[in-house]
Amino acid sequence: MAFQSIGIFKLKKAIRKIHDPELQSLYARAINSMVNNVQELLKFYPKAPVRDDYETEAMNLPFYSGDLLGLTKTAVRNYAIAITETATPQLRNVLVQQLNKAIQSHADIYNYMYKRGYYPSYNLTKLLENDIKVAQIAISIPY
Repeated sequence: MAFQSIGIFKLKKAIRKIHDPELQSLYARAINSMVNNVQELLKFYPKAPVRDDYETEAMNLPFYSGDLLGLTKTAVRNYAIAITETATPQLRNVLVQQLNKAIQSHADIYNYMYKRGYYPSYNLTKLLENDIKVAQIAISIPY
């Protein structure tokens, strides 16, 4: 659910910059679909905390650091896939070095988020509460 909530944020920001009516329509349909998905998933959370008002400053750091964490996680996966498909030993060595840097970057970003309480990975209740809060905020932002 967190992934879709972040996706809703991104799509709602991007749709304002799109001037092609057909692409804008595709974005609007994607937003509506993802909002419906998240609303359906929210029903499965046993206790949803009351949403605070949307605060830009309070959401920016967790949002941007979470987005960066997702990017580095994807980079780790992509490097691993590229390594398995590489036939040249020299290129494989370069990709392994880049994979190791991506893994370290992911760890650094995770530690940053964990220290600040943005990603309470060892507290399932708090993780679920954060997912619900992010989902509710993403749904409520106008576009």
